Amino acid sequence: MNDAYARLAARFGRIGAIGEAAGILSWDASAMMPPGGGAARGEQLAALAGIRHDLLVAPELAEDLAAATAEGAWESANLRLMRHAHRRATALPTSLVEAIARANSACEKVWRIAKRDSDFAAVRPLLTEVVRLAREEAQAYGGVLGLAPYDALMDGFQPGVAAADVDPVFAAYETWLAEALPRAEAIQAARGPALPLPGPFPVAKQRELCAAMGATVGLDFAHARLDESLHPFCGGNPADIRITTFYDEANVAKALLGVLHETGHAMYERGLPEAFARQPVGEAAGMAAHESQSLIVEMQASRSDAFLRFLGGRLHEAFGGDAAPYQAVNLAKLWRRVERGFIRVDADEMTYPAHVILRFRLERAMIEGGLEVADLPGAWNEGLHRLLGITPPDDARGCLQDIHWHDGAFGYFPSYTLGAMAAAQLMAALRRAEPDLDAQLARGEMGPMMRWLGQAVHAQGARLGFQDLLRHATGKPLDPADFTAHLTARYLA
Repeated sequence: MNDAYARLAARFGRIGAIGEAAGILSWDASAMMPPGGGAARGEQLAALAGIRHDLLVAPELAEDLAAATAEGAWESANLRLMRHAHRRATALPTSLVEAIARANSACEKVWRIAKRDSDFAAVRPLLTEVVRLAREEAQAYGGVLGLAPYDALMDGFQPGVAAADVDPVFAAYETWLAEALPRAEAIQAARGPALPLPGPFPVAKQRELCAAMGATVGLDFAHARLDESLHPFCGGNPADIRITTFYDEANVAKALLGVLHETGHAMYERGLPEAFARQPVGEAAGMAAHESQSLIVEMQASRSDAFLRFLGGRLHEAFGGDAAPYQAVNLAKLWRRVERGFIRVDADEMTYPAHVILRFRLERAMIEGGLEVADLPGAWNEGLHRLLGITPPDDARGCLQDIHWHDGAFGYFPSYTLGAMAAAQLMAALRRAEPDLDAQLARGEMGPMMRWLGQAVHAQGARLGFQDLLRHATGKPLDPADFTAHLTARYLA
């Protein structure tokens, strides 16, 4: 390392701290802020986005990037990622960065009401502006990075993965699902219905159970909070994790499984290399990698037969009543039910990719100009019917259900299904490394699993790209066959 690299590390540490502050403000906007604070919060986030952008495009940073040298794999990777961040930042003027932040914040606030009222017309003008700015952003990034506009947006969420990589994977899955879904439905019907869980489930007891399950996975509440929001998420930073969920007294699964999902994200953040905190190489390896960590905890481990034996006992202990509904075989019927539904976040793991495929195709069309915002509800309904044979009865259960586009997150959705596929691949490798895994999960012991993930994934930061991270952890790049093998074993056997 030379002096130029040292100055870059200091500057990126400051950039990282500003990003952390913005993250806490965003969490607060979703979990704590009174409704009247929205406009002011939008200005605060826009100001921080502008400051961060100015630091990234400063002439002295460019000079240091040209002069910097680094020794060692981690420092070299950090310098490479610094250069990439600078190239992306120089594509956008500060005025556009701030305009995007304001538009996203304004649209997201109106979306909350529009979703509640199933009123697409209320949010359409603001979403139209968000899409207009996203197109401008995509064109600017694409020009600097040499990428197609939509690929340039994907690069911001999962570097190294383009639409051309995703298209054949999604097309193959769509074909597989068309044959597998009716079979799974028939097998499920033959097994008979599940016993309903005997609610209601008091929110106070749900909070206690959710916190306990987070701790079971390994979450340290000296560095984490669990709060409530309309849309569950994990935010904050590695030293200050902010998880939110949504409680429903009639359905304990929503909060409980949501917290297990978000805890997977949280454990990734907590496990990132502390020596490179606030440096690009010390961040996660992209959102597909992040989704793999939430899904290996929630879908692969927590919904396994083994862990359901443990979890059923904890549920019965917390809520009492008849023990039969809490038996693992019944929980499996309830929480691994295959069903053609309208809501992505409630979808089972077999139909979930269909929801992602729909969003991938629609957002790509919006960014490329083939779909206008005014035509989104109709295109959504047609697309879901083609994939799952159902049509949403209203826009709240259609194009208004997700926060992502209303908050400007275009290019994110493919990461969900890529992450699910990676989670299955990682679980297969984990089972080879831990032959006693099911016995551990049946006792509620996730320590060995999380230690393996900590070494194989978390501690690697962004040193490796998505495919190389999978090669490091499993010995091969993304292999969608591991996902369909998992689904076949769980739903078609």
